[in-house]
Amino acid sequence: MRQTSGVRGDLRLRLRLRPVRPAGWWFDGLLLAAVVALTVALASGHLFGLDRAVADWSDENRPAAARWVAMTLNLLGQGTPLTLLAAGLGVLLAWRLRSVRPLLPPVAGFVLTFFTVGPLKVWTARPAPSASVKEPFLSPEQTLPLFQHDLPVRFAQSYPSGHVANSIVWYGVLALLLAPLVRTLGRTVPAGLVTAVRVVPPAVVFCTTVYLGWHWLTDSVAGLLLGLLLDRLLRRVPWDDLPLPRRLGDRGRPVAWSAPPATSGTR
Repeated sequence: MRQTSGVRGDLRLRLRLRPVRPAGWWFDGLLLAAVVALTVALASGHLFGLDRAVADWSDENRPAAARWVAMTLNLLGQGTPLTLLAAGLGVLLAWRLRSVRPLLPPVAGFVLTFFTVGPLKVWTARPAPSASVKEPFLSPEQTLPLFQHDLPVRFAQSYPSGHVANSIVWYGVLALLLAPLVRTLGRTVPAGLVTAVRVVPPAVVFCTTVYLGWHWLTDSVAGLLLGLLLDRLLRRVPWDDLPLPRRLGDRGRPVAWSAPPATSGTR
């Protein structure tokens, strides 16, 4: 029994969560509470005026050239290409390091988004702003409320924005893989570049989805809050310390991800 307890204690010590900023779980709780509060507000019929005002302004200020630029930039948030890119970088890094650990973040990112973003979109059943000008051709007032389960699922998946949430998660995974991958080439990645990878594409996706009328403003805000929450969960995982089957042997060697900022009280 003492030996077993000692092993469990050592495992808990090894699986110490990685630091995040802001430190602690209070910010995660704040993000979750904000998603819940926003959903409750929309379910109660609030904030529709804000959504409609932003959508109308976008419709009135969208010349053809700006529309095509926005559509091109919005490709940065396509979930399937991002998933494949992250998986590809994970496989490449795994091959270069002869370790399976680089495969863990892309797999975790896929599972986490699949079981959160998708089900929430189906449950909330909100049409997009464009649902009034194309199938199912709802009246403008009908495009705003949540929980329109009488509509086919493909017409009511606007809330929260999967483009925004997925882009935050996947660019976070890409940033995590980037540093050790470049290090295998004998180079280092500037911290500013890693931050830019995490921040710039999701910000572009947030703006373009709203500007193009593909999502309501509150859809993208909810996607932003949810994406930040999921990203913080992934960043906490001690990928190098996760127990793997012993039969993997050296193929379970650590990656030595870029060192997290030194801080305390992150659990």
